[in-house]
Amino acid sequence: MSYFALIPAGGGGARMGAALPKQYLPLAGRPMIRHAVAALLAVPAIARVFVVLAPGDVHWDGFDWSGFEGRLCVLRCGGATRAASVTNGLRAMREQAADDDWVLVHDAARPCLLPEHVERLIAEVGDDPAGGLLAVPVADTLKRAHEPVSDGVRVAATVAREGLWQAQTPQMFRYGLLTEALEYAPAVTDEASAVEALGQHPKLVAADATNLKVTWPLDLRLAEAILRDRES
Repeated sequence: MSYFALIPAGGGGARMGAALPKQYLPLAGRPMIRHAVAALLAVPAIARVFVVLAPGDVHWDGFDWSGFEGRLCVLRCGGATRAASVTNGLRAMREQAADDDWVLVHDAARPCLLPEHVERLIAEVGDDPAGGLLAVPVADTLKRAHEPVSDGVRVAATVAREGLWQAQTPQMFRYGLLTEALEYAPAVTDEASAVEALGQHPKLVAADATNLKVTWPLDLRLAEAILRDRES
């Protein structure tokens, strides 16, 4: 049984409003995606990290990936959606992964992942047949909005936060189960949703808010502050 990581990185990150695809934006002196790759490869249990790029990606080869030789594999088979990129990556891994091997899917835009997060996920999921994912309990009061009207958006209802968790990545599932799940539910926004569609109940493993996803320009500044603080 082996552990592999897979990073879908075929998108452009339009909400960042940047000239470069989001995963390549400079962050603490390196392209954003390199931080995620480095964190995963710092975990001895991870045999290899597969990065799924868009077929026409022209940016990857312009960066220095030295130090990762032998454990970093680029797959130029990204699809139109995250789920399609993960599915294509799984297919491309077929000769190297057995059905019982574990695949940890991680966002390229979560650069503040720590090796300790990954090791906790692996340890707490153990041999759980449904797999699991990093997540944090929702702390804020949640509001459901009405459809926007002429004078703005208004509250429709307050949503109880008890029992609600905010999903993060990595999300960790057996290769065979994850492949089956994504073929069954290809329109999902994360891997756990696909596994849930098969009737499984993945395990929630508590992480923390530093494992944030960079979506908006302010998130990039927050990630920079987190990484710089760890260096000091």
